[in-house]
Amino acid sequence: MEDKLKVAIAQISPVWLNKKATLEKTISTVAEAADNGAELVVFGEAFLPGYPFWLAHTDGAAWDLKVNKELHAHYTRNSIQIEAEELDTLCQLAKEKSIAIYLGMMERAKDRGGHSLYCSLVYIDSNGEIQSVHRKLQPTYDERLTWAPGDGNGLKVHALKKFTVGGLNCWENWMPLPRTALYAQGENLHVAVWPGGLHNTKDITRFIARESRGYVISVSSLMHVDNFPKDTPHLNAILEKAPQVLADGGSCIAGPDGEWEVEPVVGTEGLIYHTLDINRVYQEHQNFDPVGHYSRPDVTQLTVNRERQSTVKIKD
Repeated sequence: MEDKLKVAIAQISPVWLNKKATLEKTISTVAEAADNGAELVVFGEAFLPGYPFWLAHTDGAAWDLKVNKELHAHYTRNSIQIEAEELDTLCQLAKEKSIAIYLGMMERAKDRGGHSLYCSLVYIDSNGEIQSVHRKLQPTYDERLTWAPGDGNGLKVHALKKFTVGGLNCWENWMPLPRTALYAQGENLHVAVWPGGLHNTKDITRFIARESRGYVISVSSLMHVDNFPKDTPHLNAILEKAPQVLADGGSCIAGPDGEWEVEPVVGTEGLIYHTLDINRVYQEHQNFDPVGHYSRPDVTQLTVNRERQSTVKIKD
């Protein structure tokens, strides 16, 4: 069974901007996936504690607007600081259940002062160890009003049975050079995390699969106006312009030939299971390999800087 990998997509809604409750929902979802035989479970972009939907509905670019400052402060308080051991319970569960996890979360990075927020994709292996924390390289459009740009430190892949798994956040998946950086490290199972939306997943998922000749899992969250907790700061201001459905899912899986293995699932909350076969990867690489026999490194090469960036280097 080393050739096969059972995966679970967590197409669920967060308890929006509530770190404690969303972490509890994450833990229960991981346990359920493991109990149903999954060896890898994946969550959407910024799932813990949620995507900053307010930016598009509260004049998010206005200077010194009280609603934006107070929502940002609330977001900061509910973001994760890994150094404070806030993922330790989740890591212990991964070890107990022998399941790997890709989790999209907001990181309040201590090594950057602890006040700026990074949209991070964390990989926890089946031994309960955090193996990479990829901070989104370039926040998209209004995301830049509350997220900081990351670095290349998390552009890493991980062995999982016969597979090599890597991942990118949302529109990073449209960036050809980060994709290439993962392909060149042997990635054949790509995890693309999104805040939610069929419009995000319906085209790029199949394209990346066909380009890489590997599996692509696109995982999206759900978000409906009913998912906004009643104690959310400035809730009325958000609801005034927010549509009923802010994220409709669209999670899916494409095979190494670029065809659907699991077609996009819209509007349904829960775990989506599927079993992957590594032999499909080997078959599709016979006629195309973007970083192997169908590359020309004598003509074009990519340089990747994986140093974790910091404002200060302290020498005591």
